[in-house]
Amino acid sequence: MFNNRTVGQYWKEKFGEKVYRVSIDGGFTCPTRDGTKGYGGCYFCDEEGSVIHNNESPDDISIQIEKGISRLKKKGINKFIAYFQSYTSTYAPVDILRKKYSSVFTHKGVVGISVSTRPDCVNEENVNLLYEVANQYYTIVELGIQSVHQRSLNFSGRKHTVLDSKRAVRILKQKAGIEVVAHVILGLPGETKQDMIETAKTISEWGIDGVKLHHLYIVENTLFAREFRNGNIEVFEEVEDYVEIAREFLDNLTENIIIHRFSGYAAEDRLIAPDWTSNRHIARNLILKGVKI
Repeated sequence: MFNNRTVGQYWKEKFGEKVYRVSIDGGFTCPTRDGTKGYGGCYFCDEEGSVIHNNESPDDISIQIEKGISRLKKKGINKFIAYFQSYTSTYAPVDILRKKYSSVFTHKGVVGISVSTRPDCVNEENVNLLYEVANQYYTIVELGIQSVHQRSLNFSGRKHTVLDSKRAVRILKQKAGIEVVAHVILGLPGETKQDMIETAKTISEWGIDGVKLHHLYIVENTLFAREFRNGNIEVFEEVEDYVEIAREFLDNLTENIIIHRFSGYAAEDRLIAPDWTSNRHIARNLILKGVKI
């Protein structure tokens, strides 16, 4: 059974107390949405699930982060990671990125930054900027690798390659202080258990620092919704089936990799399948049952 630490444990050791993410919409888009590589986004991704819903304009990052901090302080949290979550948060000129990233550190209690992006939107220029940030603050790049199998990326409409993923990790890891967290989807169409295990082994070899696990779920207003209704896509209908695969995936990661998430989540009002996806904690609790980490 895996011995990897969870991100909560890791951050508490690193900062001496609990640290939570504050999600931010930085006003970015994606190359699969703006016409550069396509429109409508990846085939599993809907408009609603790609953005956070804080009722604030993405133009005012300061208000977003202050409200997030205020909510968390009521729970006794005093240190925060500013999380640029929505869409592709390196997909802009470096001068715009610098302005957006630097704005979060004027807020008391912000000890670091997490930037969510795609492998094909990582380049020497924006990594150099992230390295500047990492010289002063804790810095994470969350990279949407999803799978190390090109057929899976193609079927999902990702419009990037496995080589893009490997290259992005290499560029990021060349800069000391930047932690790389891989997003991975288990259960992509056509993937076997062995395919998923191969993803775990491969990203471990690439030297990633953390992983966010998601399971394939189907939501409205996506291409995968149509394919699912036509019987062309299967999901983990029973949470126990996902838990079994997820545990094997985690068993095949190197022990130094931090687990940032155990499964995906979607709200009931847009979820098609599987039903258990609307329960944020069920998969995590089952995966961790009887595990000492």
